[in-house]
Order: sequence, then C-alpha cells, then structure tokens
Amino acid sequence: VYQGDGTPVPDAMLEIWQADSDGRIPEVRGSLHRDGHAFTGFGRTATNDDGRYLFWTRDPGSVGGGAPFIALVVFARGLPDKLHTRIYLPDDEAALAADPLLASLPPEDRATLIATRAADGGLRHDIRLQGEKETVFLAY
Repeated sequence: VYQGDGTPVPDAMLEIWQADSDGRIPEVRGSLHRDGHAFTGFGRTATNDDGRYLFWTRDPGSVGGGAPFIALVVFARGLPDKLHTRIYLPDDEAALAADPLLASLPPEDRATLIATRAADGGLRHDIRLQGEKETVFLAY
C-alpha cells in the first residue's frame, strides 16, 4: 500500500471477502478464530513497514459467470472512511474483457484492479491511495 508520492503506508489494515474456488459465496460465519477447516471467504491483515501485506487464501471462482475477483477494503490513517476496491485474477483475459466494471474503465485505470501472477502461483497487487496509477476505488 503506497501513498501518492510512492512512500509505503506502514500501518494500513486490509480486509478481503471472496467466493470459494467454485464461485460460491461462503455462508460459514467468519471470525479471527478459525477452525482450520471451514473456508469463510474473509481475511484481515495489516501492512508492514514497507507497506506490504499478505493473505493466504485460495483463488476465487467465478460468481455468476463474471471475472473472478477478491473484494478488498482499505483502512488507513488520514482516510476519513474506508476505501473499497477489487483485486481481479489475471488468468482469464476473456472474462476480464467481459467484466462490466473493467469494461467501463480506461485501460490505465483497469490495470490498477488486475493483480499479477508470481512464478510461485501467488498474486501481487499494489494499492496506491492517490497520485499516478491511483487504484480505482468504488463508492457504495
């Protein structure tokens, strides 16, 4: 997570919500006390001094035929309210092209919502709170 000038935000908190691998919305009650078995679709973490964050989860499946994504909420000092955005998986270009939200955005804004796949299979997604390459945030 980065500020507009590119400096990391060392004390942001992020929450994710997502479908399971089959595209089902979990109905298991989520909490910070996990049973080690049930997939709740929810996670919360803080950034470190370098603005990095990490979630261990599975790739979400498509919900209703749309492009798979993880819903992300950012809480950080200096924000009057939380920020909502999405992290789209980069793997299905046809699904990304057909996604209504992504299709409504210019290419440079669309790119701020699509993660990159690392060699180990994980995802990398930078959040920029403002400035050049600012992440697209959603109003609710």
